[in-house]
Amino acid sequence: MALYKIDESKLTEEKVKTTPKLVNEANMALFRAKITLPAAAKHCGMTNKEMKMTFWEFLKYNKPDYVYDSDS
Repeated sequence: MALYKIDESKLTEEKVKTTPKLVNEANMALFRAKITLPAAAKHCGMTNKEMKMTFWEFLKYNKPDYVYDSDS
């Protein structure tokens, strides 16, 4: 007899379909440091390694849009 009544179907999360819109949202959030890499990967339905490679590609083709002041 089980001590707890746990519905096993609710323990797993639904698979997220990776779309360009979700990837762009995750990349922009990572670029602005709004979310962590594991959270971005989960948002896109990717593994951490896939998200890391995707973000590196994003950084390669999207240059910084801020001015770095070296005096401070």
